[in-house]
Amino acid sequence: MSVNARGQDRLSAPHFLNVDLDIYSKHNLQSLVKVLGRRVIVLYVGRERRKYSAHLEVAKNVRTADSAIWAFCGLIEGLPKPERALWNTANVRSFSIGIQAGMQPNPSDFIIRPKTVRAVSLLGAQIVLTIYALKADSSAGGVKWPGVAALSRK
Repeated sequence: MSVNARGQDRLSAPHFLNVDLDIYSKHNLQSLVKVLGRRVIVLYVGRERRKYSAHLEVAKNVRTADSAIWAFCGLIEGLPKPERALWNTANVRSFSIGIQAGMQPNPSDFIIRPKTVRAVSLLGAQIVLTIYALKADSSAGGVKWPGVAALSRK
């Protein structure tokens, strides 16, 4: 059993999963993603309907939403001028925080520091919360978490 800092079962309490950086633009984003290199994990880059999009995660291990967003901000601030111009002209620049819902109504705090909020604002980006619901698994008589084996109900 995985237990968080409050002594709660990590699977029963809501918990942080990751932060995706989602970018949508009229322009191809390949060069921006290429400059970021191995510092990001590319989930997708290419055409999406009538626009281009890139969906990224930071490559380093992060434990909080704040640290992931802060890392992304540093990468974006360090872009060369052509790629920074591509960032600036994007229609959507979203830091999407993934939160897994839990089975218990235990409160969980996910703090974003003021300096991180300022950095996001200066980049013209937004912060989005994405809450993933638990999925009932009728075949196993339990509940499924993304990436976690089914658990039996008690």
